[in-house]
Amino acid sequence: MTSMDTRSENMSGKLYLCATPIGNLEDITFRVIRTLKEVDLIAAEDTRHSIKLLNHFEIKTPMTSYHEFNKIDKAKHLVEQLSAGTNIALITDAGTPGISDPGEELVKQAYAAGIEVTSLPGACAAITALTLSGLSTRRFTFEAFLPSDKKEKQRVLNELVSDTRTIVLYEAPHRLIRTLKELLEAFGDRKISIIRELTKKYETILLTTLSESIAIYEEKEPRGEYVLVIEGKSREEIEQEEQNKWSNLSIVEHMKLYTSQGVEKKEAMKVVAKARGVSKREIYEVLIHEDL
Repeated sequence: MTSMDTRSENMSGKLYLCATPIGNLEDITFRVIRTLKEVDLIAAEDTRHSIKLLNHFEIKTPMTSYHEFNKIDKAKHLVEQLSAGTNIALITDAGTPGISDPGEELVKQAYAAGIEVTSLPGACAAITALTLSGLSTRRFTFEAFLPSDKKEKQRVLNELVSDTRTIVLYEAPHRLIRTLKELLEAFGDRKISIIRELTKKYETILLTTLSESIAIYEEKEPRGEYVLVIEGKSREEIEQEEQNKWSNLSIVEHMKLYTSQGVEKKEAMKVVAKARGVSKREIYEVLIHEDL
């Protein structure tokens, strides 16, 4: 018996999600190397790309392709093999399987079939870029690549525009300038950290703003793969917008919006004061002579 985890009582195999380097080959774990050597089969997003990694670490395990264009049918086939007792490792071209790649479909089908799944952690471009960004890391949202469809892209941008979390996106060089312009139009000018060629020899980190970044890349042609880390909307800006929204209404008109819906006067005063950024005393002094 090898050191590979023993199969369950029904003799089904196990699916291993193995994180691979995003650039520097040294960013692979001993556990992943051992697992890739011990499984029966490796499902790779691009076998031509992954063979370089396997050759570097002298891994002789057979490979099969599993990618975006065959993910449904191939996942069914792989699950059949897993059910028959085959241990399979899933790898992507770079980084952690299941993050912005077809791996999630295989995981979903494996669970539906009662297959045991485990994840071997390692490199992930989104997390690595976030830690390098100099922006808030406590709360963030990951959108991978923005949709290519214009309407769908606008829908996503509309959802993100008021998000107070740091936003992480991926982008290819030939679309970078266009995407930066779309972000500027949607968000206004915000801080952005643009990280290029993560972990590779020419890794670069640009801490700038959306408007400045456009000027930079219009002068210098973008090259390599990019991760964009964008500052979320500030709570102060949201509060200011909320206050501005009611500026065209008098306090009396604002109060009537709520009292006409059955909200008690005391509670309505509290809501109006908060929305307008003033004290309840100020609301009271305006209303004291009104029949409301």
